[in-house]
Amino acid sequence: MAHRLRPEGLAFVETAPVRLVFAREVSAPPERVFHALAEDVTGWAQWFPAVTSVQPLDDGAGRDVRLRGGTRFRETVLVAKEPEVYAYRVDVTNAPGVRALVEEWRLSPAGAGTRVQWTFAADGNGAFRAVLRLARAGLGRSFRGAVTKLDRRLTP
Repeated sequence: MAHRLRPEGLAFVETAPVRLVFAREVSAPPERVFHALAEDVTGWAQWFPAVTSVQPLDDGAGRDVRLRGGTRFRETVLVAKEPEVYAYRVDVTNAPGVRALVEEWRLSPAGAGTRVQWTFAADGNGAFRAVLRLARAGLGRSFRGAVTKLDRRLTP
């Protein structure tokens, strides 16, 4: 059953009870990475294995995301500042125990490529917070694999 989450802003990335931060350098330039994140949202399923589909909503102001296993998110884009940051919050999900969720993708030049930093900021009941902390290693592997696959797609 889907439920509405607390509508947090971008500041939640710094104040959330659970913050998982992952980073990786890729060879693609920031502009290309930003385009893949923010403008080619339907392409996420081609490089992020946990994602089965992403559909833009409201002329790009929101997204409908489906993950493997049946989890769904209805999201609002909080900021899309090219080529530095792309962030969104989850407004509605069928994931149990979640109260608030904001994700931020921060991009910065790294030589000829890009340092990609993903922050997963969340709040939820005690069981959700505990599971999320235990899932840190798996989320990190998923992020690294997805960003590596994205880099292969973006780099000729």
